[in-house]
Amino acid sequence: MLIKVSSMALSSRLAAASKVLAAKNSLPILECFLFDVADGHITVTASDAEKSFITTLPTIEQIGGGRFCVSARKMMDTVRELPEQPLTLDINEENYEIKGSHATGSFSIMGQSADPYPTPRPVGDGEGSRVVLPARTIINGLNRTLFATANDEIRQVMNGVYFDMHGDHMVFAATDGRKLVKDIVLDANPGTEGSFIMPKKVATILKGTLAMNDTEVKIRYMSDRATIITPDMTMHFTLIEGTYPNYNAVIPQNNPFMATIDRQSLASALKRVLVFCNQASGLVKVELNDGTIRLTGQDHAYNTSGEEILPCDYSGNHIAIGFSCQFMLEICNILESDGVIIELADPARPGVIKPDVQPDNEELLMLLMPMRVDD
Repeated sequence: MLIKVSSMALSSRLAAASKVLAAKNSLPILECFLFDVADGHITVTASDAEKSFITTLPTIEQIGGGRFCVSARKMMDTVRELPEQPLTLDINEENYEIKGSHATGSFSIMGQSADPYPTPRPVGDGEGSRVVLPARTIINGLNRTLFATANDEIRQVMNGVYFDMHGDHMVFAATDGRKLVKDIVLDANPGTEGSFIMPKKVATILKGTLAMNDTEVKIRYMSDRATIITPDMTMHFTLIEGTYPNYNAVIPQNNPFMATIDRQSLASALKRVLVFCNQASGLVKVELNDGTIRLTGQDHAYNTSGEEILPCDYSGNHIAIGFSCQFMLEICNILESDGVIIELADPARPGVIKPDVQPDNEELLMLLMPMRVDD
């Protein structure tokens, strides 16, 4: 079998597929890429047993066809530094030796039979539920929610992003119990009622793979697994099973204390105060008073403290509440508006943070659980 392919096209496809690979695998064959050569195309598959990433690229020339596996690390290292040029791979179908040649050199690596490579479990065209969303919608939803997902061995359902479809709109949600994001996409029009929990690693791969455009992304899902299809790749993966927390129940509805602050100024102040916050708790004391917001961080163990006072649009009574400085800074960095709105009910209830101008056709809010402040 002989194939000729663009070196950069192959390298980019391998780089995308490699994001699925695990550091440790239950099966040695999963340390390999699966190559399937047929009909003028190479289909590359990478898997960690729970998810499989499949991508296809055209060949420049093809003689014969078949399937073989090759070490992912060796193959990527071999083609990564090649400039754009035709790359020829000559595969011995008896011993799976792969001889490569290009304009400035050649190489030889050993492949292996594709027979032991596990077959992914796709959700077929007629199975489960279906939804079609623009890639841009998915990327925006993941960008705003991924930071709020958990790494919880007990509450597995919190280790992913919740896709909650409601016919004419949908919600992306994520929480780790200390922070929460709810992003309502009003023009998503999924056309179906349903929900699933996408694992964090799958969400991270999609975020780095999808292009920020309106390309249709087809999602088929069942109770335990899902398949995502785009023009460039197909991904099969296991879903997180279980009942997602009722995210609406923890969002306070009546918040009499509301302030609007310049987002960039708030983020800069939080960075300066973070230096002085207790390293274990990260607590920052937030005080709203007439026309100002005061941020205070202190660490009694090292006898250090820092304070920042910023102007804001606020005319209510004095209120003080504690938050994680790091989480509050992450929220400021994720929001894209010029200003942020902080809504508070009392020091014992969660604080709600919103953009002062909502993204087009969206309703976005982020919630922070309060921390105890010593007077």
